[in-house]
Amino acid sequence: MEAIEMPVVEIPGMIDAHVHMREPGATHKESFLTGTSAALAGGVIAILDMPNNIPPVTDRQTLEVKKRLAAGSALCDYGFFLGATVENSAIAAELAAETVGLKVYLGETYGPLRIQSLAALMAHFQNWPSDKPIAVHVEGLLLASVLALAAIYRRRVHICHVSRAEEITLIKIAKERGLPITCEVTPHHLFLSEEDETRLGPFGYMKPTLGSRKDREALWENLNVIDIIASDHAPHTKEEKQSSEPPPGVPGLETTLPLLFTAMLEGKISEGRLIELVFKNPASIFGIKPPEALVEIELGPRRIISSSELKTRCGWTPFEGMEVRATVRRVFIRGQKVYEDGDVLARPGFGKPLSQIIN
Repeated sequence: MEAIEMPVVEIPGMIDAHVHMREPGATHKESFLTGTSAALAGGVIAILDMPNNIPPVTDRQTLEVKKRLAAGSALCDYGFFLGATVENSAIAAELAAETVGLKVYLGETYGPLRIQSLAALMAHFQNWPSDKPIAVHVEGLLLASVLALAAIYRRRVHICHVSRAEEITLIKIAKERGLPITCEVTPHHLFLSEEDETRLGPFGYMKPTLGSRKDREALWENLNVIDIIASDHAPHTKEEKQSSEPPPGVPGLETTLPLLFTAMLEGKISEGRLIELVFKNPASIFGIKPPEALVEIELGPRRIISSSELKTRCGWTPFEGMEVRATVRRVFIRGQKVYEDGDVLARPGFGKPLSQIIN
């Protein structure tokens, strides 16, 4: 019997603008090698890595260490955020050209980076170059403060992992008033809600926490306001998540595109808008030139997401058992086949630093 060929869509790949590779300092959770293996398996051709490592990436020395580590093992392309601290506004501005943006943690998160000083926050907004975005982890009432600073200093601000209805409403108003604001949402806030917390237990604990069904619906209803969908891939081991004090965060590199293309088949989003959210907008907002790439995604066959098939070192997913109708089959970067049907074909070091677009 002749095999039935299922429809395959070809896209330029995903630029995941929010990932935590955990290297240096916590490679038992993830490394550049395992994390970028997961990226390729998920159709991700480039990652933007967050700075809350051990030690955090906040100066020349720590940035150079991370560059060397990635250069020797990354399988897809990469760029780095620099972390904001109370003391480093001057050195951060000097290093801006070597990063994709400044990451400011105002809400509670995993790791040592957090700014609670208004003076320090003002210094970063004043010193950071206007052509680079300031990516902010901010929730609730503090969002209004960040929008005010964006207006005062006319700095480009990117709001990370928006999760609540009132937050997306406020961002919509800010955009309508002409503020230089962009924002992102995650798959776990689009496809899960607080109703899933009982089933997931600690494996559903992240920052921001899961919202209500109303919050989730508000995100879908405001896709025209949202600029980026990013995984916020934040792996922890099963043992850590099941401990008495589980750290916040969930993996997501391998499940984002299958979930989104399933949503496309269900009529929730068009293919063109999906590509804008995962590829075109990340490149534009962060001023990067992605590699020439092609990702083939097979649509149609139903399958169940299973942790046994994942490349991520943490070995679990909050989407365990969910049905999807999209599978990443092949990935090509710079003309080379780097992934095919479960096999990662790229060699360590194949990934390159993302080149910056000169304005």
